[in-house]
Amino acid sequence: MEKLVINSYEEFAEYQGKQLGVSDWLTVDQDRINLFADATLDHQWIHVDTERAERESQYHSTIAHGYLTLSLLPYLWGQIIQVNNIKMLINYGMDKMRFGAPVITGSRVRMVATLHDIVDLHGMCRTGVKFKIEIEGERKPAVEGIATFVYIFK
Repeated sequence: MEKLVINSYEEFAEYQGKQLGVSDWLTVDQDRINLFADATLDHQWIHVDTERAERESQYHSTIAHGYLTLSLLPYLWGQIIQVNNIKMLINYGMDKMRFGAPVITGSRVRMVATLHDIVDLHGMCRTGVKFKIEIEGERKPAVEGIATFVYIFK
């Protein structure tokens, strides 16, 4: 699917309740997981100890941190939409977020996004984007929720 290009609040508002797009697949490998563990100081064995995870984990593999999967949202969002004529984009909050399934190391994930709501704030707009980060071949998503962004237009 092609990236959606938006140039104004009015164009954005036309998509309320509609799917905005689907990102490309991204492989979540052990190197990415290890870097996230180092950045967050979360070195729980289920994420970083491949030998122990193979022996003791019900997945027989390490798994990605839930917050690593969530942190992929800006990258995956950038593949879905390009909003022009903005001075700034602000991450404003997260609602109804839940982790549904683990991302086993080596799995591929992608994001599906729908414009849940949009509010005109006179030169700015607040958008609620319903997102689902899917795992290739799995029924349940890794994480889903509503991400709120504020776009400040030029």
